Amino acid sequence: MNLARLSHRQTPYCNKHLAQKREQAVDAALRKHRNFCALPNEQSSYLCTGTPIPGKVGIMPASSYDDSVPLKTNLPMNITLSPIGTIHSPFKEKFGVPRQPGIASAARATLELLPPYDREEALEGLAGFSHIWVLFVFHATAAQGWNPTVRPPRLGGNARVGVFASRSTFRPNPIGMSVVELDGITREDGKLVLHIKGADILDGTPVLDIKPYVPYADSLPDARGGFADSAPGNRLSVQFTAAAEAQLAVRELEHPQLRELITQVLSADPRPAYRDDEAAERIYGMRLFDFDLRWRVEGNSAVVVELRESM
Repeated sequence: MNLARLSHRQTPYCNKHLAQKREQAVDAALRKHRNFCALPNEQSSYLCTGTPIPGKVGIMPASSYDDSVPLKTNLPMNITLSPIGTIHSPFKEKFGVPRQPGIASAARATLELLPPYDREEALEGLAGFSHIWVLFVFHATAAQGWNPTVRPPRLGGNARVGVFASRSTFRPNPIGMSVVELDGITREDGKLVLHIKGADILDGTPVLDIKPYVPYADSLPDARGGFADSAPGNRLSVQFTAAAEAQLAVRELEHPQLRELITQVLSADPRPAYRDDEAAERIYGMRLFDFDLRWRVEGNSAVVVELRESM
């Protein structure tokens, strides 16, 4: 018998047999996965149904798998994130929020941790850092979707860049990040609270994570900043009318750094960059704390005309 010839004739059969074995193994693995998903326990619920366990990441439900499609390693994934806290800040609406952290150092805010994350041991060692990174959700604009190109204020509001070359709120995943100064950690009325300064975050913002700012890793003096290579200067001087001065004096009893906060916010000119040539008589307004701040622009000055009770 010619063994070489016999082996040659059997090769197609062997390849087909091995392919069938591999296909059977894949089918068995898929069946085992589905059987596991049917188990009445927390782990199978988390892995197979996408039902989030607090603080976990869920995978696409098993019902989305198609029997006719071979099992793949690159399965689509949904990610479920639970907020760990909420921001309480002076900024009650998007207009007027500083465009970057630190622009208004007088902008004090608190980060209230939510159960089950409001535990002192979760913050052990954090007080040794002067600054922290806060990762959060742009909740006020998330429903508006995203754009592949945006118009950064630093470019005058007319030139467009890619969304990933910007810090626009209109992102595929509406996630923001700010580095802020950590001014203390307290327990108030049973709530664990981080006190922060230099915030550029809207009141009520859901927080996803907190990380310490590490100077040797996070500060890169030789880094290039593209179209935002230098800090923006103050565009406007800030003045108060006599009526506004009187109203400010009353409100400073509750908010001691209010004058400084208003000055820092308005000097950066919160108006849209492509509308800074509007008529001088226009009155602008923004909600700050529990009142409406109203001002007009005269030349290179922002003139505060009223601190009016919010309606």
